[in-house]
Amino acid sequence: MKLTLLSLRGAMTAGLLVGFGAAPAVAGTCPAGKAGIDVMKPSDAPASGVTDTVLSSIDLAKEPVAVDGRMLRLRRLTVAPGGVVPYHSHGNRPAIIHVVSGTITEYASTCAVPIVHKAGESVAELNKTSHWWRNTGKVPVVLLASDFFPVDGDPKAM
Repeated sequence: MKLTLLSLRGAMTAGLLVGFGAAPAVAGTCPAGKAGIDVMKPSDAPASGVTDTVLSSIDLAKEPVAVDGRMLRLRRLTVAPGGVVPYHSHGNRPAIIHVVSGTITEYASTCAVPIVHKAGESVAELNKTSHWWRNTGKVPVVLLASDFFPVDGDPKAM
């Protein structure tokens, strides 16, 4: 990879800011001082305006990692304007979400304020994560979701 003087200078500046405690804000994360456990109330809003398509899956018991009862699954979710991905937990199913297009708002149990996710951002959903999402914009949002899904789990689980 070729480094230019400008990119090197930017990297050094970012490193200095982190070193002095003035870390830049990271888009799509809970703001400083707003994180906690169960600080956002759950929602009972049902799923609406969401198309969930399984693109591919791998039975991990049949792979060298030999993880019985789990699959690696990749899905595409399209969330219409006003659409809701209902409240759910990742206690038994870690996942990574990538926002392909649009902007979507996450309401996570681990953050006291809503978190806005924009195209190009990825989010790790860990075992402490319970949340729901809403498209508050005017265009559909496309998400790619990969998860470590139980083979016997509900295939409609968001």
